Amino acid sequence: MGSWLFLFLVGLFLAASVSGVGSRNVTYDGRSLIIDGQHKILFSGSIHYPRSTPQMWPSLIAKAKAGGLDVIETLVFWNLHEPQPEQFDFSGQRDIVRFIKEIQAQGLYACIRIGPFIQGEWSYGGLPFWLHDIPGIVYRSDNEPFKYQMKKFVSKIVNMMKAEKLYASQGGPIILSQIENEYGMVEAAFRDKGPPYLRWAAEMAVGLQTGVPWVMCKQNNAPDPVINACNGRRCGETFPGPNSPNKPAIWTENWTSFYQVYGDEPDIRSAEDIAFHVALFIAKKGSYVNYYMYHGGTNFGRTAAAYLLTSYYDQAPLDEYGLFRQPKWGHLKELHAAIKFCLNPMLSGVYTSMALGKSQEAFVYRGNSVDCAAFLVNNDTRKTVVVTFQDSLYELPPKSISILPDCKTVAFNTAKLSTQYNTRAVETSKKLDSIVKWEEYKETIPTFDDTSLRADMLLEHMNTTKDNSDYLWYTFRFQNDFSDAEYVLNVTSSAHVLHAFVNGSFVGSTHGSFKTKTPILEIKITLNKGTNYISLLSGMVGLPDSGAYLERRVAGINTVKVKGEHEIKDFTRYSWGYQVGLLGEKLQVYTDSGSNKVKWNTYGSSTHQRLTWYRTLFDAPAGKDPVTLNLESMGKGEAWINGQSIGRYWVSFLTPKGIPSQTRYNVPRSFLKRTDNLLIILEEENGYPLGISIDTISITKVCGHVSESHLPPVISWQGQNKTEHNNSKKHHGRRPKVQLQCPPGRNISRILFASYGNPTGDCENNAIGSCHSFTSLPTIEERICTIPVWSKKFGNDPCPGIPKTLLVDAQCT
Repeated sequence: MGSWLFLFLVGLFLAASVSGVGSRNVTYDGRSLIIDGQHKILFSGSIHYPRSTPQMWPSLIAKAKAGGLDVIETLVFWNLHEPQPEQFDFSGQRDIVRFIKEIQAQGLYACIRIGPFIQGEWSYGGLPFWLHDIPGIVYRSDNEPFKYQMKKFVSKIVNMMKAEKLYASQGGPIILSQIENEYGMVEAAFRDKGPPYLRWAAEMAVGLQTGVPWVMCKQNNAPDPVINACNGRRCGETFPGPNSPNKPAIWTENWTSFYQVYGDEPDIRSAEDIAFHVALFIAKKGSYVNYYMYHGGTNFGRTAAAYLLTSYYDQAPLDEYGLFRQPKWGHLKELHAAIKFCLNPMLSGVYTSMALGKSQEAFVYRGNSVDCAAFLVNNDTRKTVVVTFQDSLYELPPKSISILPDCKTVAFNTAKLSTQYNTRAVETSKKLDSIVKWEEYKETIPTFDDTSLRADMLLEHMNTTKDNSDYLWYTFRFQNDFSDAEYVLNVTSSAHVLHAFVNGSFVGSTHGSFKTKTPILEIKITLNKGTNYISLLSGMVGLPDSGAYLERRVAGINTVKVKGEHEIKDFTRYSWGYQVGLLGEKLQVYTDSGSNKVKWNTYGSSTHQRLTWYRTLFDAPAGKDPVTLNLESMGKGEAWINGQSIGRYWVSFLTPKGIPSQTRYNVPRSFLKRTDNLLIILEEENGYPLGISIDTISITKVCGHVSESHLPPVISWQGQNKTEHNNSKKHHGRRPKVQLQCPPGRNISRILFASYGNPTGDCENNAIGSCHSFTSLPTIEERICTIPVWSKKFGNDPCPGIPKTLLVDAQCT
């Protein structure tokens, strides 16, 4: 922990570089943002304050800074801060002021994307659902009711920032703000109401006089002086550029992976691909790149949008728990360092580009007689090529960019990974497999007679629940005059999940998916002769988060029919009774006080029922490693610890490979007490709580895999152009190296594999090849953290003429 404490303290001392007493002037031109008269190339990372906890913020920001970032970017979550009109909440995880001040304390800049429509895979795109009830409202259009509410909230946030002196114009860290979000994707749908709304939004934002520039992303017609910015994976290739020669090229969302929905496999983006497109964007005069996400975090509670996992962007450079995701974090850190060696010529020199081959090109920045920087690009995805640049030969791997901070020496290549890999491991701390420690409470299945809300029609789900619950009961009763007949219940729905009960007994369920929006249930049922009660539970797994006319989206049950031998009865237009939410939710049985309001029975004391609440206590795991709840044995529902929801789970929704999309759920240490933590589970299906365990997550292995053709660490490049290559000491410093470092609190305890020669495999599976130095292990054990890929360090060349590689796998304890 010592190194990170030191880093944090250094950040406090350096904070004056961003948070000086006086104001900071932030403007821009066609090259970049200009801060206090200095042009800037800035690297930014998205960290969303409510997707982590205040206790995590200092470490996340420190790790981002150590990774070479200059800016922390966050969305602002309207429905989180104003859940009901004029009822504001900025406490705990919602404390945006505290978050921005932490960024300031560590000497970084901040960008706030106010929106207030944010999409962001956040339920309802960040809009509070109460907007839906305002007469005549049309979201995100030239509509007076919406514009009134939007301006009121944006002004609220801006005035909060001003009151705390957090804008750069006041000496604070905020250098950039965003209004709206990806409006260009829906503007045409609003026809003549779109362009005037866009102009109004820009004028409204600028009129708030923050003293810093505003941006709009995916908005190529952003009105002056608002900057149009790019979102996507390949903005160096797809961005048409600023819509004015006086605006800089800004990339507000460089997707480090992609959001994942239940039933889908993870979308993993390589470190090499990210680095290539960042380098290309910068090479083409881009000046600001934001990684979305740099730390994704967790969709706690019911905040995730439709079908979204509780885990968010776990494949980001900092994973869901805030651990380093290597090699992504380290490779991007090297990229940032290489580009920052190029700043002088890039920001003050003359820019040119030239072809180096059919699919190869160079982007060159020349300053004075000394300053020169070049980006050599190979767009061929299959072949390594050798290009000639300034009378020297350079080998470019497929789809790669070499960065030459002096137009001579390669400091970095996007395809050559020299940083370490790491392995995230799970350790079970406590199995919750004791029958005597679990209790259960069966949710009441309501009938028509139990309901007070009635209508002679099927009500729309979201407008009925007002987002106060995922669940809405639809109930009706009817008379059956026949006995011993076969019946089929047919229900069409536009909700995400449907559970059906006949006379109190579960008969079947169905669900949709992110791509299949309207699940249909058709199942055989048995009816009594006489009165029958049918109860249908409509469930949402997050509200929609995007698209035009969001206020017109509908969900819930659409049609209900009972087909028999004698007739088909259509109950779509019928007398229905409704109950918003579950009784357990109303009683808040997930809290300490609420759980005492109901009678809990011993686990398994009666026949299992769908919709059952489970309760147990557990002690927090020792140590400081992140904690997870392993719900692999469960089906679908939600989990609470000490009254705080850690999110929805849906383990039974399998991917095409037949595995759950997510089984482990993040439990922040700040949610826990030392002992007797209350765990409440709402299980909709047939989950088995005795299979639940409390686990910890840690980095237990680090690995380096570097060849002679790899590049030395970027930090060793400085001054290389001033040193002759025959200087043996300097030349030694510029050798490729394997660099290994365990996470804070852990040290390398054992070398699991070591080979200098031509080992086979990679960091996951490896073996000694035909060429191997027998001094590999003792040499590495002697140096352990930094080992040059150099025969002299291993005594001699084990196989002259054969290219060498060093592969080291180490245990962290």
